[in-house]
Amino acid sequence: MKTCLIVEDSEVIRKVARRIMNNLDFDAIEVANGQEALDACELGMPEMILLDWHMPVMGGMEFLQSFRPVFKKKRPYILFCATENDKMEMARAITMGANDYVLKPYDRESLKAKIREAGLM
Repeated sequence: MKTCLIVEDSEVIRKVARRIMNNLDFDAIEVANGQEALDACELGMPEMILLDWHMPVMGGMEFLQSFRPVFKKKRPYILFCATENDKMEMARAITMGANDYVLKPYDRESLKAKIREAGLM
């Protein structure tokens, strides 16, 4: 079974994302910020990362800045999750290493479409 790391400070959103990813045949691991995500990646690299934008301790952009230089050869599919439709920020996230983005609130079908596009289903 493929693994998805859910990086989100809202416990409610993490639980919803876990349920969706489990229904899409992913084993889900939940963390509350970018630093916890880096620590989790040290223990085992997931095939996919759902990455929130705004979080305490370390946000999504800071995670991308720290992640890509350290884990150069390991390339999970990173789906950046945001509440704002700021095209400049989304383009910046992709430049920094995200593969794609999805706007919140996302649902099963929107995540399924992105996962299919990425070839993970």
